[in-house]
Amino acid sequence: MGSPSLGPFNTMQTTDVTTLKQRLDQGLPVRLVDVRSPAEFRAVHARGAVSIPIDRIDHQSLEALPGEGPIYVICRSGTRSEQACRSLAGSPVAGEVVSVDGGTQAWERAGLPIERGEGGAIDIERQVRIIAGLLVVLGTLLGFTVSPAWHALSGVVGAGVAYAGITGSCAMGMVLARMPWNR
Repeated sequence: MGSPSLGPFNTMQTTDVTTLKQRLDQGLPVRLVDVRSPAEFRAVHARGAVSIPIDRIDHQSLEALPGEGPIYVICRSGTRSEQACRSLAGSPVAGEVVSVDGGTQAWERAGLPIERGEGGAIDIERQVRIIAGLLVVLGTLLGFTVSPAWHALSGVVGAGVAYAGITGSCAMGMVLARMPWNR
């Protein structure tokens, strides 16, 4: 069978792991792409997934995937997979591109096969929460002990977290994904 025809990806599709499991049980073709950082992928991932970090996913990387069938994009919880699918809007992609709701967490809860690596990498979302929390505490402490101007640090971090929650795009997470410990 030839390769699927190219066409613009205009709408984001999503599926849950139960529906994806049914597809797998029926023997239908599935190409599974994990968009988390390489360190997160090495720690745990859905069996059969291919790692293409969100900052590297594009038309060319998806076209190079072996096999046929829809491309299912998975991350930890579903946020980054949706973001990756949205970033592909308007680009020519072979076949369907579908975000997996609930991500690897839902995959594992559903009892689907996973692969675990050595070590326990801290996922990007958790790293963001740790650093944001520490920056808020630091801004508060420095605001009371050094200068009230330091309270602005807490305000900026809070605004950034709110913006990330509203838009689904986190600048701190994108920076952390490029750090050496997440490669």
